Amino acid sequence: MSKEALKDLLIEELQDAYSSETQILEALPAMADAASSPQLKQAFQTHLQETDGQVKRLEQIFQILQADPAGNTCEATQGLIEEAEEIMDQGLSPEVLDVALIMAAQKVEHYEIASYGSLRTLAETCGMTDVAKLLDETLSEEKATDEKLTQLAEGEVNQRAFKAA
Repeated sequence: MSKEALKDLLIEELQDAYSSETQILEALPAMADAASSPQLKQAFQTHLQETDGQVKRLEQIFQILQADPAGNTCEATQGLIEEAEEIMDQGLSPEVLDVALIMAAQKVEHYEIASYGSLRTLAETCGMTDVAKLLDETLSEEKATDEKLTQLAEGEVNQRAFKAA
């Protein structure tokens, strides 16, 4: 594969990540509203702010690469968000809904962790250290969000749902 083909692949996958992040920006407010746990609401609101920063970081990367962020729809994120919307429409108890929201959010986080890890590695391979550094910042944020969601599940949300059952 030529260097140009690798750069094209990187741009295409960055467009996918950009689509993913913009979809998440739209979905997070509804998830925060649906959550009953104050800590979970706050986690979603914090991640909404982080996601806005991640979109801006991706736009910075597209400027570096002189490429357009548009042009790709992330169908994986689209499907994961549709699953989350279905969960919110099931009429679950607030405690069980919080558990389900964490699970839905972690599915998205794991997809993003895989995406940003791969993107960072490809950028490094192509010698784009400035792009790789920006992607690594986002990767670190995604990992931290996933860890925070795990802590919420283990420390409060799952036990509260179990006791309410």
